[in-house]
Parts: sequence; C-alpha cells; structure tokens
Amino acid sequence: MQAAPIQERERIVALDIIRGIAILGIFLVNMPSFFSPMLYVDMKSYWTETRDIVVMNGVDIFAQASFYTLFSFLFGYGFIIFTNRVAEKNLSVPKYFSRRLVVLLIIGVIHAFLIWHGDILITYALCGFILLVMRKMSPKAMVWTALLIIVIPTTLMSLMMLLVTMTMGDANIYSTLEVYAAQSLEVYANGTFMEITNQRISDWSFVNIANFFFIVLSVLPMFLFGAAAAKSNWLEKVEENLSGMKKLWVITFILALIFKLLPYYTEHNFATEYLQDGIGGPASAVFYFLTVVLMTRKRMGLMLLSPFQYVGKMSLSNYLFQSVVCSLIFYSYGLGLYGSFTPFQGIWLVLGIYIFQIIISKVWVSNFHYGPMEWIWRAGTYGSRPKFKRLS
Repeated sequence: MQAAPIQERERIVALDIIRGIAILGIFLVNMPSFFSPMLYVDMKSYWTETRDIVVMNGVDIFAQASFYTLFSFLFGYGFIIFTNRVAEKNLSVPKYFSRRLVVLLIIGVIHAFLIWHGDILITYALCGFILLVMRKMSPKAMVWTALLIIVIPTTLMSLMMLLVTMTMGDANIYSTLEVYAAQSLEVYANGTFMEITNQRISDWSFVNIANFFFIVLSVLPMFLFGAAAAKSNWLEKVEENLSGMKKLWVITFILALIFKLLPYYTEHNFATEYLQDGIGGPASAVFYFLTVVLMTRKRMGLMLLSPFQYVGKMSLSNYLFQSVVCSLIFYSYGLGLYGSFTPFQGIWLVLGIYIFQIIISKVWVSNFHYGPMEWIWRAGTYGSRPKFKRLS
C-alpha cells in the first residue's frame, strides 16, 4: 500500500495551535542570538537599561527552556500519530520514520551552517532515532523513563554546581570568552559570507559538541512525554482524560512556579539556573500544552487562539523563515545590524515578524496543502510528491 501524508481532515486543531504558540516562544528566546554574541556574554550585565532587563527577565521566566521543550513534546506526540498511520497501512515504521529523520537532519545541517547557528533540528533528528527504538514502550514506562532522565541528572548536576559555587564562588566564566564575543561582533556585522559560515560552524560546535549529552537529556524525555500523551489519546479523547489532565495542569503549574522563579527568590547562580531550566522548563512546557488543550474545549478559547494554528500548520517553514529573515536583517550580507539591537527592540521585531507570519501563513494554507518545507519533508519521507496546490 502506498504511504501518504496526513490529510487536512485528520489534523488536530489544538496541536496546530500549540505548535504555533511554541514557534512564537522559541522566537522570543532565539532573538538575542540573532543580533548579539549572547553565547559568550553574561546577558545580565551586557544590557543594563531597565526596559531591557525587564524584557530579559520576562523571557527568562516565561519562555526560556519552556518552548523548545514544548516543541519536543509535540515532536513526540506527532511521532505516535505518524507511526500509527504508517502501521495502519502495513508499512515499515522504522523505514519511513528513519527517512523522515534523515531528511530533517539534512535540513538541520543546512540551517545550522548556512543560515543560523542556533539550530535545534539536528538534535531532534538524532534524538528521534532513540525515540524510534523506544516506541513500543507503554505510556506508563515512557513517563517514568522520562521522569528519571530529567530528575536524576538535573539533581546531581545542580548539587555539583552548588558545591562548586559554595567552595569557589560564582566565578565569572565570561571573562575568558571576551575574545569570542568580540570576534562574533566583528564577523557577523562585517564579514564575508564564508567568514560568517565559519563563525556559524564555530558557534554551533561551541554549544552542541561539548553539551550534546545534556541537550539530549533535555529533549529526549519531552519526546517520551509527548509520545505517552499520544498513546493515551489526550487530544483525541479530551473529555475522557479531562480529570487527569486537570490534576496534571495544577501540578505542573506549581512546579513551574517554584522552579522558573527559583533564581529570583533565592539567588542567581549556576545551580539555581540549572534547576530553573532542567525542571522548570519541562514543567512549564506541559503546563502550556494543557492550558491550550483546556482552553480550546471552549468556543471562546478556540476563537482566541485560532490564529496560531496557521503558523502551526507550517511550523517547520515558519521556524526556518524566522532564521532567514533575521540573518538578512542582522548579518553583513543583509542590513548588517548585528550588535546594534537591544532586547527591548528585539521583542518588537519578534511581534512584527510573527504577526506577518500569521497573515502570510493563513493565505498560504488557503492555497496550498503544505508549507514549502513541510512539502519537501514529506516528499523525502514518502518518496513521492504529495499534492501541493489546492484546486480552486
């Protein structure tokens, strides 16, 4: 039987809405990386104006480590939908999902090295192979495995960081990175395309090679949470799962409140910040997911959130679109504004670009079945050309 991508009638609106919200949250977090060398500077001291500090703290509390984990949750949820569809047609799940991951990996490599260094798609593709191996686990086993992956390493790392802080003080590691910050400012603002490409590769390596193990520990458990939710038909049978979802909504809200605010009511150090991201991030991601699901049960909530679905239906295209646009605004081969923006200015740019994405996405999905990158992804996965343009 011929494999085929999911048709419009089979889409879950709430899932598209959550994807659209996740794309906005990811953009909020990513924006400073587009216009500043934030990999190599302490953001708490790099910008000192009150309005910039307010924006940075707001993004830190509400978005940092919350939305790439939310998108990871959605990846796991979509994985089960995909595998169920392939299995129903008596086709090989490993074959088709592996092809799907390879195409995503290629897109991620192009994105990371030729557009913007902060790519997450490479990580998703590599972690996806681990998820493929674990796909037959029960929902309960997935949840417990995910919890153990989150809690044990996060607790041990936080204790280690706390011990180092108590014995050596909160050392300023950024003083050793000043030369890299200066290099980024010079290359992205004034360098040739090849020099910028080399800088992108260097920046990607700085984040991903040494920290890959910890990145996997933050992404894989969210894959498992999402897969467990899909196996339990959270979105297909909302009313049947409503009681449990409401209880989990309260639990994740409390956890998010405790850990996302931890550095603000105790003190900022490596230990509290690691706990903030390591536990507060996943908790807030699940909380956001459940909040949208509960809101979309009501007509008013669905109407309020419906614009996000257009961005969510073509989330891969919109994620890459943000990188392309921002690289053209900030890098030397575009407007060359790298180093001249602040977080306060960046937040307005995020909102402006995102509103444009809602508008253009709505127009696009009314004329085409898939976003351009979604079409390429599906074509590579299934080895055929899905219908692209809608018949008028």
